[in-house]
Amino acid sequence: MSTRRLPGLMHVDHAAFTVPDLDEAVDFFVEVLGAEELYRSRRGPDASAMPVNFEVPMDAALELSMLRLPPNLNIELFQWRTSDQRTEHPRHSDRGGHHLCFAVEDVDEAIAHLSRVPGVRILGERKEVGRDSPTVAGNRWTYFVTPWGLLMELVDRSRVQNPPNFVGPADWRRSADRSSTQP
Repeated sequence: MSTRRLPGLMHVDHAAFTVPDLDEAVDFFVEVLGAEELYRSRRGPDASAMPVNFEVPMDAALELSMLRLPPNLNIELFQWRTSDQRTEHPRHSDRGGHHLCFAVEDVDEAIAHLSRVPGVRILGERKEVGRDSPTVAGNRWTYFVTPWGLLMELVDRSRVQNPPNFVGPADWRRSADRSSTQP
């Protein structure tokens, strides 16, 4: 298979998740994670458009909310209504399994805070990557589950000696500074 980069590809715009209760999920993202709700929208039911554009049943309808997690991550949350909706979340090991990860300054402090949020489940204790993975040794992390079942991760890279070149807000500012000084 010949692989070529998608023409005009610039950057990731957003990640999207389907949730059982849009208001509950938006409240969690806003109140616990500091997101800002940008807008809401509704589509369907529309027997001619929904199957073609979303690959869902003809009776499907959705409400969505677009959120911004500062400084740069947009999250789109969908609440779907349809006659044959599946309600089980895929496990981490299932096809379609997924999670959303947040970098934190102190994972222990973040875990302590989340353990007081009603409905949040912390999965096990905080873990630390050992010397068998030297590039990220010292990385501290844990998974947690939101009240509606979305799997999320917290990662604290503050103890990693020589971390891979992760891109973050400081890198964007450097890029902008460099481009403004370029002829």
